[in-house]
Amino acid sequence: MVFRKKDIFFKTLEELADLIQETVDRFAAAVNSDLNDVTEFAKEMKVYEHKGDQLAHMIFTELNKTFITPIEREDILELTKLLDDVLDGIEACASRFDMYHISKPDAIIRKFGDVLRRSALEIKAAIYLLTQKKLLAMQTHCVKLNELENEGDDLMREGIKNLFQNVKDPIELIKFKDMYERLEETTDACEDVANTLQSIIMRNS
Repeated sequence: MVFRKKDIFFKTLEELADLIQETVDRFAAAVNSDLNDVTEFAKEMKVYEHKGDQLAHMIFTELNKTFITPIEREDILELTKLLDDVLDGIEACASRFDMYHISKPDAIIRKFGDVLRRSALEIKAAIYLLTQKKLLAMQTHCVKLNELENEGDDLMREGIKNLFQNVKDPIELIKFKDMYERLEETTDACEDVANTLQSIIMRNS
């Protein structure tokens, strides 16, 4: 019985990590070209986000029924919430393309797409190491996620600086500034996953 429950938690965390990679790959590919239908793009990202909510709910339900868990239940709870936050962040970014009618992502947004794509790969690698109980090996991916979050900070600063230098239309400036900030918050969410994984490493090594 214990092993069955262990499989459910780790298997569902892996599914969440897989979903994040799939979602971010689609997001990054979309922002790398013109968005012909921003409303459809936002709806597509909402579907991904809803799948994440379902997986998170599955974990929360199992936690309420399970006495023995493969790692601390608080760690499973926090990790699930933070993985779901990454998907929420991607969906929130996508929704802004529709709200602001941004059909031509600029260079900064495309670079953010790449940072998030690489972050998703690091998250997936780290989660799969967690489910194999290879905790110390996760550290490399956590460090990389911290570095990618710094890239996100730099991109946001560069983007906002460029906006105030080059964009005369205040409405356009507000729209793109909000978009950059929302994208940077999503890189923060990826780093939050890394920070929790590092806490798990310290408590279990």
